[in-house]
Amino acid sequence: MSEALRTVMGMTAQLPPPSHALDPEPGSSDRKAMAVLVLACMGQFVGVLDASIVNVALPAMGTELNLTPTGLQWVINAYVLAFAGLLLLGGRASDIYGERRVFVVGASLFTLASLLGGIATTPTQLIVARAVQGLGAAVLAPTTLTILTTTFPKGPRQTKAIASWTAVGAAGGAAGGTLGGVLTEYLSWRWTLLINVPIGIALVITALIVITRSHYGQGRRLDVLGTILVTAGLTALAYGTVQTHEHGWVSAEVLVPLGAGVLSLAAFLLVQSRTTQPLVPLGLLRNRLVAGSSLAMFLMGTIFLSMWYFLSLHMQDDLDYTPLQAGIGFLPHALTMIVASRAAPWFLRRMGNRTLIVAGALVGLAGMVWQAQMADGYITGILIPGFLMCAGASVSYTPIALIGTAGIDRSNSGLVSGLLTASRTVGGSLGLAALATVAATQATPAQGSSAAFLVGAGLMAITVAVVLLVLPRGAGHSPAPEPGR
Repeated sequence: MSEALRTVMGMTAQLPPPSHALDPEPGSSDRKAMAVLVLACMGQFVGVLDASIVNVALPAMGTELNLTPTGLQWVINAYVLAFAGLLLLGGRASDIYGERRVFVVGASLFTLASLLGGIATTPTQLIVARAVQGLGAAVLAPTTLTILTTTFPKGPRQTKAIASWTAVGAAGGAAGGTLGGVLTEYLSWRWTLLINVPIGIALVITALIVITRSHYGQGRRLDVLGTILVTAGLTALAYGTVQTHEHGWVSAEVLVPLGAGVLSLAAFLLVQSRTTQPLVPLGLLRNRLVAGSSLAMFLMGTIFLSMWYFLSLHMQDDLDYTPLQAGIGFLPHALTMIVASRAAPWFLRRMGNRTLIVAGALVGLAGMVWQAQMADGYITGILIPGFLMCAGASVSYTPIALIGTAGIDRSNSGLVSGLLTASRTVGGSLGLAALATVAATQATPAQGSSAAFLVGAGLMAITVAVVLLVLPRGAGHSPAPEPGR
């Protein structure tokens, strides 16, 4: 894997270098920075979007390609497993090979896989294409945050840029169901994949123009053994958790991969302590800001990535919505996440990073307790609790990212970005499996969803405790942008 990655990176190195992002004549600098921001946001959007856009299209896929229920599950799992397992590799690759070429490789892989998936004629072709999509997204996703932290200097402009990145990423998760429903209803399920092709081509072309060629880690090499161990460990953990839906937590199908994942990660830590060029320097994990923000991101992912699953079931099973109606029902959630994320800099000027995370978590906790009541009707049963949950999560993501990346040397910025993204993704995978198991113990689906949201509220309380106990006051503080800037 390492040799293949070096070969592809070497091919992109022959491309002509772009002009620098932030050092041209006045006026051009702002335009270039804005182009970088749009590029990063779009890269983040498509990666998050494709984790959920095919959900509504699954029945149509199954009918046309004769997919079994297990095969349909693997249309989702193939993407999630590859994405979760390879995020740290993607983050470290950008530190070694440079953000520009890694972004181009990730976007190219993602685009090609989307095309192949969109024209697939067998279940195997579709599932393999989804796995390659996950690989491309894992390479692309950490780089989107890295190019922001290296393009925008610490301070108001970086805070505002990360808030925009957070808003677009949050909206991608919410918009997946809506867009997938519209495309499947009026075009074909294939367009849930083919829509990425023109977007991906635009991302590659724009990246070659606007991302500055960095002086990447010359003389540094990819930690091959560490990469294999951490990828195998995260993939095994994710695989074990998705198996719980079919086999239960105490089955061999679940315990064997979970045990293998734990052993692989333990071996990974041992290797990292002994190698001279580790994939993840252990000093980073001893950094309170990195460790605390990663744990907070993990807990938030555990709760809020599961929220979409249970809300979708509630709307379709309890409120008798069609898939398209359920997708449209998520539009206010998407709007809330965009507005709340964009408002985060305003709150940061008044509260600071740590206080804003705590406030957002408490608002989200209140929303989960309300949602656990599973009230009839859209307004009280979906809209109001959804507003609280989405607003609370969205204002928290920006300060968590600011804290996690504060004071990190550029040589490790990609790795930390990958670590934060991996924390949220792996948390979402583990959280969905755990909360689905909790829900399955209840007598009815509505009671199961209620129990899942109550557990989610408890996890949100743990998030508050982690932030207060681990992150110091003033953590990652930088001035937020003034109004109108």
